[in-house]
Amino acid sequence: MYASSGLFPDEEIMTQVTLTRVRSSFSGFVRKAEAGEPVVITRYGEPVAAMISMTQMEQFQELSTEPARGLASLAGGWEGSEELVERLAEVRGLEK
Repeated sequence: MYASSGLFPDEEIMTQVTLTRVRSSFSGFVRKAEAGEPVVITRYGEPVAAMISMTQMEQFQELSTEPARGLASLAGGWEGSEELVERLAEVRGLEK
């Protein structure tokens, strides 16, 4: 079983499917991913790849290119989260 990342609000409804099944119904799984439901592709029972929506891909790219914003930017933030992000940026700036 794959580890939960916590990045998707409904991660527990993530589809897990074999590579053979994806080959036979590719467009259906693309539609699921496009709708925001990540599809984990397995080979011999082990997760090897995933299909996600472009929105989710952009979130991952944003996280990797702007690490100072971190998970608060993915989660949509919470009351006061901007202050935390600013404080983290200040601390990281002092460490350099």
